Amino acid sequence: MSAYYSSLAMVTSAVLYLLAMTLHAAEWASARTAVTVAEPELATVGAGASQRPARPAPERPAQSPRTEALGRAGLAITMIAAATHVAGVVLRGIAAERAPWGNMYEFITTSLAIAVIVYLVLALKFGMRWLGLPVTLLLTIGQGLAVTVFYVAVSDLMPALHSVWFVIHIIAAATAGAAFNIGAIAAILYLVRTRAEARGDVRGYLARIPSAETLDRVSYRFHAFAFPLWTFTIAAGAIWAQYAWGRFWGWDPKETWSLVTWIIYAVYLHARATAGWKGRRAAVVAIIGLASFWFNFIGINLLVSGLHSYAGI
Repeated sequence: MSAYYSSLAMVTSAVLYLLAMTLHAAEWASARTAVTVAEPELATVGAGASQRPARPAPERPAQSPRTEALGRAGLAITMIAAATHVAGVVLRGIAAERAPWGNMYEFITTSLAIAVIVYLVLALKFGMRWLGLPVTLLLTIGQGLAVTVFYVAVSDLMPALHSVWFVIHIIAAATAGAAFNIGAIAAILYLVRTRAEARGDVRGYLARIPSAETLDRVSYRFHAFAFPLWTFTIAAGAIWAQYAWGRFWGWDPKETWSLVTWIIYAVYLHARATAGWKGRRAAVVAIIGLASFWFNFIGINLLVSGLHSYAGI
């Protein structure tokens, strides 16, 4: 019964994410007609004020009640979908009588659950609702594929895999994955925003999201948080492999691609710290890293056989 209600909750969340994405898309479309207005200039103070150039007036998009209502509705639907999604993950664990991370379906649904929780914290506490459309797009595609293509019935883990390191390894991987995804979304928005800034055509919804410089900083912070977790994920996986298969490292396809992903993100952080890579080049590397991450957890399972084939569909 728990398995049935888990599946129902997962499908419901996928539908709600689609609705939330539609509302956020309408929000972006509605904001396209918004004009950009200048804030009043700050008054100068002091006897020499007349000789000093006036501070440039910051610009902000005109507020549209319709745009704001659509954004709030999208966020509200996302909150309901997230609650349904988390309930589905919990019920899956109850049905399986173990942590619900034993295959690709369970890993994807758990990773996306962590991602939506992180997004909601950012949106509600830090005013980052501008992530709404790309995040709900990710959730719609990911959860939709999970419930239609990657779904598998509840089953037991292989005996060799029963270990506390199973829980530690997967939690770290899912959390790092959520941060990598949000960091890459910020990188994509950076590329879009910086192109608009270069053309001098920042309007509509692009005028409502942070500047390119801020987006670059947000992306970096999420990657800087995720990289140590990913490093720990690989280390914990090696310890788990020693427990399960009697060796720490065997160049299994998933192990190898996890290392490839680690190298890409190491290059990203190292280049920023030593060569001063910021902006476009850093954003491109971040996006390549995310592609590598998802290929590791989907492509490797589907295309390559190895010791991690238990996690396939």
